[in-house]
Amino acid sequence: MQKRQLGDSDLRVYPITFGGNVFGWTLNEKQSFEILNGFTEAGFNFIDTADVYSRWKPGNQGGESETIIGKWMKEKKNRHDIILTTKVGSDMGDGKKGLKKNYILKAVEDSLLRLQTDYLDLYQTHFDDVDTPVQETLEAYNQLIKAGKIRWIGASNMSVDRLKESLAVSRENNLPEYQTFQPHYNLCEREIYENGLEPVCQGHLLGVIPYYSLAAGFLTGKYRTEEDLGKSVRGGGAAKYLNEKGFRILDALDEAAKQYNTTDAAVALAWLIQRPSITAPIVSATSLSQLDSIIAAPELNLDANTIAQLTAASAW
Repeated sequence: MQKRQLGDSDLRVYPITFGGNVFGWTLNEKQSFEILNGFTEAGFNFIDTADVYSRWKPGNQGGESETIIGKWMKEKKNRHDIILTTKVGSDMGDGKKGLKKNYILKAVEDSLLRLQTDYLDLYQTHFDDVDTPVQETLEAYNQLIKAGKIRWIGASNMSVDRLKESLAVSRENNLPEYQTFQPHYNLCEREIYENGLEPVCQGHLLGVIPYYSLAAGFLTGKYRTEEDLGKSVRGGGAAKYLNEKGFRILDALDEAAKQYNTTDAAVALAWLIQRPSITAPIVSATSLSQLDSIIAAPELNLDANTIAQLTAASAW
């Protein structure tokens, strides 16, 4: 398993990113520590979270995931072994959201405090704020880089035009440039990324770290009927894939998993990892058995025929 470069940065990661949205939501602190230990003991080093995780759970206020990761790193004394990224811009309540300079400068301090660290390897725009000029946002990031609080920047959930504009403004004004892009991308959801964003990412050598890599769990093969959706708190997110296209993709995954003696999840992730524009898909696990499929994916070298079958089954 070889490390991959994130954009034009000096960050090197193994080709799976662990998604921290489950920490403080479907996993408590003890369970989160077990999963983080399993992930890093398998050799992986890239952990993604956001300030807003997991504000949606009743009783939460946001910051729960960052807090858990911070406690874990302090206990393990492994901060310098981890490539750590969090995000800014989501609605944290009480008007705390967006990408204005003053807000970013405050939000990063809150994230650093929860994560118990004095720097972030990668700080990402979570959701675009079209009411804020991209130059203002980039100037905030520039100030944080000069202060040593963040090393590199990335973006997520941004239109093709705004991404292009951001990259152009960076170069024209000698401001930090996004090194990564985080799109919604998987075998079930290909069109938006491939039909516009992918060429921009490749043209600017951005590291691509797609989220929902397993389509809310659908690509694990766990959800095949309406009744199956109740198997998990997150099962409802897979409902929209219970259709002809979804079943066609599952059939292709089932066939490949049988051929390689592995799981549907490992095959779905391997397809992503082997796509030229993708650096390290983001994926979560809520048990050590689920983690096994994630760990297996980078070592699963799908042949050209299998990749072609999966690509054809998921065509848009």
